[in-house]
Amino acid sequence: MNMPKVQHPILRAAVACALLLTASTQALALQMSGRLEWQHKVEMRAVENGIVDEVLVKPGQHVEKGELLLRMDQREATAAALEAKARTARSAVALEDAQRELDRAQELFDRGLIAIEELKDTELAHAAAVAGQESAKAAQAAADVLLERTELRAPYDGIVVERNAYGGAVIYKTLQQAPLVAVAPTDKMLARILVTADVLRRYRPGQPAKVNVRGQMRDASVYSLGVEAVRIDPDGAVYELDVIFDSRPDETLRPSEFVQVTLP
Repeated sequence: MNMPKVQHPILRAAVACALLLTASTQALALQMSGRLEWQHKVEMRAVENGIVDEVLVKPGQHVEKGELLLRMDQREATAAALEAKARTARSAVALEDAQRELDRAQELFDRGLIAIEELKDTELAHAAAVAGQESAKAAQAAADVLLERTELRAPYDGIVVERNAYGGAVIYKTLQQAPLVAVAPTDKMLARILVTADVLRRYRPGQPAKVNVRGQMRDASVYSLGVEAVRIDPDGAVYELDVIFDSRPDETLRPSEFVQVTLP
């Protein structure tokens, strides 16, 4: 590159300093090989004992938020929800009767036809009916939640990374070593590099970075800095440093793929 000639000594010195600073900045840039990781992964398990009715997804399948992934046998939970709904209906009728009795007792008391004790008894019966309806509503809400939990749905748009259940499998909630289904988001990925403590101290979350993915340079930023060492080398402790970047819906990036990370 041809540089313009600078005649003034002060200007020549300034240009020389600027060139040295640029070269120094480029020399300080850190370029390392890293590997891809999910930003996070949601492992989904059954919250109650039961039998798997059907699994509707496979590993590698892209899913949308709210999409049904797995359904447990719902017969028992459906029956419990229906019984809870019936109890709520009965409690509503009981409260309506108690309200009529209270209105009637209040009218009779105002006319001086019954004693205060009889009015108080009616008020207590009404309060019990109100409490009974609230209890029935709470039981119905709990039954509805249990019915809802017989289905596993995607928590966000992503990709199915694990499937460890099949139709007919008997599931015990306390013996689930592996998740039934696991889902990871695909809109962002992490690139993880291993650095020493001296390098780690140079960076903060949010600082800009670059990731070379399959020959394409992506804008990225520092996401997290390791707290505990992953190993101890002769040169010192080694920590994880993660940078995050956007991924496109039409591409499938997989953990452990190698990428090049550039940090300023």
